[in-house]
Amino acid sequence: MGRPKQFDEGTAIAQAMEVFWTNGYAGSSPAELAEAAGIGKGSLYHAFGSKRELFGRALDAYDRGGAELAEEFLAGPGTTKECIRAFLAMLVDADFDGPVRRGCLAVNTALELGGRDADAALAVRRMTDRSAGLLAARIERGKLEGDVPSSVDAGAQARFLMTALAGLRVMARAYDREAVLEVVDTTVATVFEH
Repeated sequence: MGRPKQFDEGTAIAQAMEVFWTNGYAGSSPAELAEAAGIGKGSLYHAFGSKRELFGRALDAYDRGGAELAEEFLAGPGTTKECIRAFLAMLVDADFDGPVRRGCLAVNTALELGGRDADAALAVRRMTDRSAGLLAARIERGKLEGDVPSSVDAGAQARFLMTALAGLRVMARAYDREAVLEVVDTTVATVFEH
């Protein structure tokens, strides 16, 4: 019979996600990951197999958390435009309100590993598609409720919003909040000016 786990796996993954998010994949050492997770390096490898496997699990956790947050904002009260603007502004505010401006883990992963790591690229694509699907569903709902013109292509606009969002998260690392929120307003106006 194996030794019982001395840590909570979900907490360890969440702590490792924070390290990867702040330092990137290459910049996160196994020692830092183990320390953040509150376990020994050997336990880290025993539990997760490798740094890369742990990174994959951290990306999955990030995806789940992001989808829950998106669903909450997009289901909120108000018009489609108001809900989408609130969602984008919340993400920008989170970038500025954190201890370090670290942007989006999915965007950071795409920039760091996208062209070299097929699994990482697939994870980013899965996260992006999931968020785009939630945005498209909100736009379709707006069409049914009459606050979005029926001529709007929900899928195309959702992909546009995801592209703008990636740029916003990168901008938040170098620009001030007001400049980035101005781009949020321009983006939302562009989507809904039909």
